[in-house]
Amino acid sequence: MKPTLLILAAGMASRYGSMKQVDGFGPNGETIIDYSIYDAIKAGFGKVGFIIREEFADIFKARFEPKLKGHIETDYIFQSFDLKPFGIDKKIERAKPWGTAHAVLAARNQVNGPFCVINADDFYGCDSFKKMAEFLVTDGRDDTYSLIGYQIDRTLSDYGTVSRGVCKVNEEGNMAEINERAEVYFKEDGTVAYKDATGEHELSNDTRVSMNFWGFTPAVFKQIEGMFREFVITNENNPKAEFLIPLVADKLIKGNIASFKVIPTCSKWFGVTYKEDKPIVQKCISELIAESVYPEKLWT
Repeated sequence: MKPTLLILAAGMASRYGSMKQVDGFGPNGETIIDYSIYDAIKAGFGKVGFIIREEFADIFKARFEPKLKGHIETDYIFQSFDLKPFGIDKKIERAKPWGTAHAVLAARNQVNGPFCVINADDFYGCDSFKKMAEFLVTDGRDDTYSLIGYQIDRTLSDYGTVSRGVCKVNEEGNMAEINERAEVYFKEDGTVAYKDATGEHELSNDTRVSMNFWGFTPAVFKQIEGMFREFVITNENNPKAEFLIPLVADKLIKGNIASFKVIPTCSKWFGVTYKEDKPIVQKCISELIAESVYPEKLWT
């Protein structure tokens, strides 16, 4: 069975100022999502599922259906505030949905084979999709999941500090834990460091970090549904609490339910959070087109 690509696209992009999920970054208005889907098709994925708010459906269908028709099967998964489908008979007021792991759960009735999850506004690179597809088809099991591990110096900004989920990898190549580092940056000599309350700490340039590119089988839905109910009850009065994939991964590892293979990639990651990031992303894509990594027109 060909794997499915799930794209997390339900966010409102308040810091960006508009729907960056459908903003154009390529020479013909291609979105970052377009490049992810293009790479996924080349890697052997058979279906793409857009996890969105229901009110975004018409925008996404108009943007992607004409160009993807005949290339890959598409599906739309709605992430909502309704908790009844998860056995929670409560209405909890929130400004944002319940987070990335809740978004994955929203797909439980529409995905029946191996799948991976990515962010809509992150550029992951062709090598990462190829390696994820190979893992899902050959090595993925109900107790063996994966994440793409990016080399930290290929994910940083030249314009300031960033937050990164730094992976601790054991001898078997599996993730032992993720530590969120809030201020990661290049030093003047090109090495990498982060700051915390105790001062500056150096990191090896080939340290692996998670950029939210995860691989699963459908078994994960039952494994984490109870976790979500527990999370909601614990955080019903905390409107900013989010049920995130790294939290779920940590619980699955510590509970000996599943391991996560850290798949190293040589791909350069770049993403867009603020409007000021747009010209940087456009420049990166132009360089990849000049290097013939992508055609100038993706969907001819």
